[in-house]
Amino acid sequence: MQDTLPFLFKNNPFYPFISSHHKHHDFPSLSRPRNLHFPTFSSKTITITPLPPKPHPKIPEISSISPPPPPNSHSDFQEKMLYLDSIGLDFFSLIQHHPPIIIASLNDLKSTVDFLASMNFSTLELRRFLPMCPEILTAKLTSLLPIFTFLLREARVNCSDLKKVINRRPRLLTCNVETQLRPTLYFLQNIGISEVKKHTSLLSCSVEKKLIPRIEYFQKIGFSYRETVSMFRRFPQLFNYSVKENYEPKLNYFVVKMGRDLREIKEFPQYFSFSLENRIKPRHQCCVEKGVCFPLPVLLKTTEVEFHDRLEVCCNSSLPFKGSPLWCTKNCDI
Repeated sequence: MQDTLPFLFKNNPFYPFISSHHKHHDFPSLSRPRNLHFPTFSSKTITITPLPPKPHPKIPEISSISPPPPPNSHSDFQEKMLYLDSIGLDFFSLIQHHPPIIIASLNDLKSTVDFLASMNFSTLELRRFLPMCPEILTAKLTSLLPIFTFLLREARVNCSDLKKVINRRPRLLTCNVETQLRPTLYFLQNIGISEVKKHTSLLSCSVEKKLIPRIEYFQKIGFSYRETVSMFRRFPQLFNYSVKENYEPKLNYFVVKMGRDLREIKEFPQYFSFSLENRIKPRHQCCVEKGVCFPLPVLLKTTEVEFHDRLEVCCNSSLPFKGSPLWCTKNCDI
């Protein structure tokens, strides 16, 4: 009605008059007061008795309702802490390294631990490798079981070695079979590493981010692809070392300080597995002082006693030249 009334007034020819607030001089006939008789209201004052207020609908008190506790309630938090503590795990250390444990349900944590126990992992073993890789605790059983199946059937790990494989590299239990483990297995087999079961720690490595860049590094410093692959086939652990922290400083010392040929690296890639400060440098300095040059395996693989005994023998006897048939027997070079 409020929308239609203005429309009616505006279209009415008397709208200007109506809008003048009914002035008396515009309507002479209404200027005289008239007595209007309304039987109900004219003779007495009406007293309006207010209606009693309607009672407000009663709202139930929230405190009277007991909703189920949320998953991260204080009680659930405390139960998880007590449970993990009961098997010797520090709850706060775990959540510091893997915060999703906070929102994981207690039932899920128990299921994971029970499953690992069913695979014959002792409590001591769990205490050792779960802090190393707390992501295992939030892994679903539907992802853990395929990993064990893969290791046994495709990687050909012996049942008796399965626990040893996991204890050595617990991160395997956080890897996806389809996107991580199987592609890495195929890559290693493709470059000629047939017994991957002896190098299962490599299965958790990314082919694109870790394995291929290390092969490319050795190609950049002068090795052919065939020579590089041969080195990794001979010593697969070479994939585990860092380019910046291992390859570069050791190669720099090998070429600049030791003045040796890179072909020796091709024949003995295990060179990178020895400590630069504690093994390579001290033994090279001893050889320099004595004027002796050992082949890399003799220089690095022998024990301290064997090394110094060989050094003493070479210094106290006439030394054959490298071209001599006796050179391999004496294992020293001048």
